[in-house]
Amino acid sequence: MVKQKQPVLFIELGFLCLLALLWGSSYLFAKVAVTEIPPFTLVAGRVGGAAIFLVILLVLKQEKLPRDGRSWRMLFVQSFLSSIAAWTILAWGQQYVDSALASVLNSTSPIFVFFITLLFTRHEKITGLKLFGATLGLFGVLSIVGVDALDGLGQEVLGQICAVGGAFLYGCAAIYGKRFTHLSSSVIATGTMLWATVVLVPASLIVDKPWSLTPSVEAIGSLAILSIFCTGVALLIYFRLIKTLGSLGVASQAYLRAGFGVMLGVVFLGEEISFIVAIGILAAVVGVAAINMPTKIMSIKTMWAKVAKLGGGRP
Repeated sequence: MVKQKQPVLFIELGFLCLLALLWGSSYLFAKVAVTEIPPFTLVAGRVGGAAIFLVILLVLKQEKLPRDGRSWRMLFVQSFLSSIAAWTILAWGQQYVDSALASVLNSTSPIFVFFITLLFTRHEKITGLKLFGATLGLFGVLSIVGVDALDGLGQEVLGQICAVGGAFLYGCAAIYGKRFTHLSSSVIATGTMLWATVVLVPASLIVDKPWSLTPSVEAIGSLAILSIFCTGVALLIYFRLIKTLGSLGVASQAYLRAGFGVMLGVVFLGEEISFIVAIGILAAVVGVAAINMPTKIMSIKTMWAKVAKLGGGRP
């Protein structure tokens, strides 16, 4: 079992913000690259480049990949949940769903983590404060993206189900990632990207015939940034945070991504922040803080019991 030092909360929250920035900016680089590189090949190149980067990093750190079949089976499940299936169905769904609505639907993973943990796994302490944070964060995303994003809700149902399904898989991946107590973050990240490469690269060769493509330097550069920073470095942070902040904590970065998307627009595109968007960003930040707050407070079960007691035994 890999020993973990006691985490310092503000450092871990700093990593959480960095993760949100890396994954939030990935949409920008993907938009540049996808104009010249088909989606299947783009994703395959992203995971393949990340795998190469992570293997080199693993060698430099003198760490070794696991040799037992159990670990590799676990890594495949993790890879399937977090990248192979999640990215594929999300990419398919976005063909039929506006990007704003897809952003809202795909940011629901903390809600899924909360209720899966509460009703089934119970691997982390669940409190009323965490529920408040998960709900407030989702409200913040909706305010940032705009209520108009919900106008198309229910029209292209299958595409919307795929966007929500991607969020559900992200949530399951965050919960399943808690099982890797015997592997370091570097090893987990490398193993998952190797599995993704094994599955997605052959598929892209069949579907897109990438050897016939002639992408520009700009598109290749965007793909390189996607691979190394938005995937390789991001996964190192992601698996670290699963161990330090927990599954709900790391899932909460989904709320921050929308805020960082707005800030990138302000910095690079000269866009302005409206009052409603500012409120949304504040709500997302407070929601994330509530989710990750050290909880020496009553759990939902205890709180429910106290309410029942005050009501004369009737909840």
